Amino acid sequence: MLAITPLIWSSKYLILSLPHVLTCHRFRPCCCRRSKSSRQPRQELRYRDVSNRREPCSYGVLIVRIGKGFATGTIDLGGLLVSQTSSLTKVWATMEGGPDNLGASFYEPWTLPDGFFMLGSHAQPNNQPLTGWILVGKETSSGALKPPVDYTLVWNSESLNLKKEGNCYVWYPVPPDGYKAIGYIITNSPNKPPLDKVGCVRADLTDQCEADTWIWGQGSIGINLFTSRPSTRGIQAQGVSVGTFVASISGATTPLSCLKNNGDISSNMPNLDQIKALFEAYSPYIYFHPDEQCLPSSVNWFFSNGALLYHKGIESNPVLVHPNGTNLPQGGANDGEYWLDLPQDKAGKDRVTKGDLLSTEAYLHVKTMYGGTLTDIVVWLFYPFNGSSRFKVKFVKNIELGKIGKHVGDWEHMTLRISNFNGELNKVYFSQHGGGTWVDASNLEFITGNKPIGYSSFRGHAMYSKPGLVLQGRKGVGVQNEAAKSEMKMDTGVRYSIVAAEHLGNGIIEPPWLNYTRKWGPKIDYDIKSELKKVEKFLIGKLKFTFKKVVESLPNEILGEDGPTGPKMKNNWSGDEV
Repeated sequence: MLAITPLIWSSKYLILSLPHVLTCHRFRPCCCRRSKSSRQPRQELRYRDVSNRREPCSYGVLIVRIGKGFATGTIDLGGLLVSQTSSLTKVWATMEGGPDNLGASFYEPWTLPDGFFMLGSHAQPNNQPLTGWILVGKETSSGALKPPVDYTLVWNSESLNLKKEGNCYVWYPVPPDGYKAIGYIITNSPNKPPLDKVGCVRADLTDQCEADTWIWGQGSIGINLFTSRPSTRGIQAQGVSVGTFVASISGATTPLSCLKNNGDISSNMPNLDQIKALFEAYSPYIYFHPDEQCLPSSVNWFFSNGALLYHKGIESNPVLVHPNGTNLPQGGANDGEYWLDLPQDKAGKDRVTKGDLLSTEAYLHVKTMYGGTLTDIVVWLFYPFNGSSRFKVKFVKNIELGKIGKHVGDWEHMTLRISNFNGELNKVYFSQHGGGTWVDASNLEFITGNKPIGYSSFRGHAMYSKPGLVLQGRKGVGVQNEAAKSEMKMDTGVRYSIVAAEHLGNGIIEPPWLNYTRKWGPKIDYDIKSELKKVEKFLIGKLKFTFKKVVESLPNEILGEDGPTGPKMKNNWSGDEV
């Protein structure tokens, strides 16, 4: 008889993880009630306090596991079996310092599955809901884990003049020869922890890690704690994040490692049917600004409405692009030999620059990340045209920048990061003018269940998690990125195509346009200085100086009329988000 183990409750979906299929069914929960606010995600972890224990009560997708593969609860790293636990007990907390000066809390696993060992403690800032997790490990090959030979006291809070719950002691497990420490141990006692409290990992099962986001600390002097992540990240990278943290004391850091997947990093990835079910549950809902005139479209709508392919040297004879881009040059470098442009006639040009929301399709790239412990679903949208930028100078808004910011072709994206242990949505990335921001699932706005909301900024189409004005500049001077709700909106789960998923091999046939490596718009040189002088003439003194400095710091994407390359030419195609 097959064992059926529920992992996460949902009020809408029951997802069954079979060896080759994952399907959804309606399901009514019996343990948790969802907040009435659309900002409260169903998948967010809530905790009831039993002494210092934090017991998760989840709102996400209910996964029933049968067989091996995606969302089975454990992943074999080729000698070390790891499990992700979010059932944590609090060891210590401070109520000051860190982000928003709200302090941080420190945890360790509440219980360990049979045969598993703790690898380190977990820390999280208090300015967000507790959604933390940590990996625990179990040997599948002899000698994968060994206890430390000793502990070194790295820091203690005895002299810390902040609000705190007693005292904290940070211990570094001294590993035996040939082994690495994966995490610090936090105690509320000055006595050294037992040697069998934590496991050190054999060196061949570890990878180099680095500090990521700030958790808590005291600034340039004293201790500062950061989340950790593998130093090398990408679709072929083997490094695995553990959920531990790194400590820097007056700039000096005790070396810690991440885990490394020496097994098949694709073995715990979702199959095609599971990908579809996950995206139907988590597909983003995108709002466009009420004044937006340059909307997205499908790639094929762009092609079928007169998009032209130009070839260097014979610019006077452009050719119409065939459906799906079958006549586009394939592969090669972005050498300037070819580029795309709008139709030549005014009516066609005006029609295409407006886009066509009804035809718009989301293009999905499914990526193996963090040694096969995470799945990234990158959701790409195409806009035929990017509008001009607007500037804000102190209290003066909506200053038009003429041609600055205009270009043909615009690719923007959001990335859903999903745990391969349980299928839970961890966080979402919002692309913004060559960079972007990760937002934890607990801080997202949701609609229709588990669908995170994104906002496309006016004209520039940068993606944001909340409506409002984001100024790209400094001292009240910069480019306006305005986002707002309107009747123009898109559920990306209604019309989408999976255009790439390397772990599925030949299971996905990539469309020809995806392997077009040149520009999706022409490069047009114009006198930026003359455009900027139109604004400068209204400014005086320090405002003019600040304006010039801000403009000099802006990315080329904003300053020049230059079409972008397609998704496959972006750094995040095979790597991590910037």
